[in-house]
Amino acid sequence: MSYLSQALAFLIETLFGMYIILVLLRFLLQLTHADFYNPFSQFIVRLTNGPLLPLRRLIPGFFGIDFASAVLLIILEAIKITLIAIVQGVTPRFGGVLILSFADLIQLTLYVLIGAVFVRIIMSWVNPYGEHPLTDLAVHLTEPFMRPARRLLPLISGIDLSPVLVIIVFELIAILVVQPLQQLGMGLLV
Repeated sequence: MSYLSQALAFLIETLFGMYIILVLLRFLLQLTHADFYNPFSQFIVRLTNGPLLPLRRLIPGFFGIDFASAVLLIILEAIKITLIAIVQGVTPRFGGVLILSFADLIQLTLYVLIGAVFVRIIMSWVNPYGEHPLTDLAVHLTEPFMRPARRLLPLISGIDLSPVLVIIVFELIAILVVQPLQQLGMGLLV
């Protein structure tokens, strides 16, 4: 790739990536019923309302799942993958783009959740009894995974090792699910 195409691929990856993370956070926060009035939640909602409000008129939510956000995530990821492939001089096939989109979104979700686990750990060291909007969101995002992990791995001498178990499970999912999907998608891409 030339320097110009590398720079263009970097810009596409960065700009789409940042917005995809915001939409993904909105999807996950709605899924976990996080506090809508949290300042970080409000920031995410305001930045993602533009494309989501019209899409919600077409795609309603069911059973607490915001399908409009999920569809927007897939569309944005597919556009990103397609644009990067075109910049690299490849004409991508739809099947490969779709599979890579799902794989990349699963991987990004795992990384966001691992990041939330680390935020939760660090904030418990820095301010164990205090309230912080970022800590509240991290708790909402991770508690559905931490609760079962705590049942499997109770406190040992007052130390909670459940975050380690959660991170190990997320990494195993990345290896056993995401990597094969990415290989399949790359094989079907061109």
